[in-house]
Amino acid sequence: MFSRRDGDGQPLISEAQFNAGERLRADFWFAQMSPRVTQSWSVTATGGSGRRGAPGAGVEMADNIAAAGERVRRALAAVGPEHAGILIDVCCHLKGLEHVERSAGWPKRSAKIVLGIALATLARHYGLAQRDSGVRVAPVRHWGSDDFRPTLDGDAEG
Repeated sequence: MFSRRDGDGQPLISEAQFNAGERLRADFWFAQMSPRVTQSWSVTATGGSGRRGAPGAGVEMADNIAAAGERVRRALAAVGPEHAGILIDVCCHLKGLEHVERSAGWPKRSAKIVLGIALATLARHYGLAQRDSGVRVAPVRHWGSDDFRPTLDGDAEG
């Protein structure tokens, strides 16, 4: 998606959004959160007594895997349940946008918008995107005059 362009030739997602998705995917794979489809023959999975590395290396590796899993859980909690699914599908499982749209029952070309919002939220969580990074924010509007201040008890002045 990072290489895709819109009608004006602009990238569909920013570099910060792309890097946030890559960071999520790296933690997801390092934490071994993808479903297994084959038997694992590793010593740690079978509980074998043979040592194949330095003493204590297994414990350090397990701690790193657990830490990566916790980073994934925190990132998905930060984007919320509405956006977590598309991030897992596209960034972690590398599913295409068309597949995501079909499986979710979304209209065509809607997944790129939802993914863009999800990646922007994820980039903010990771601290990769600035609040003023080209995103237009509408000014706060109100009906009162510039010096108008409402009362707390709801009584009308005057």
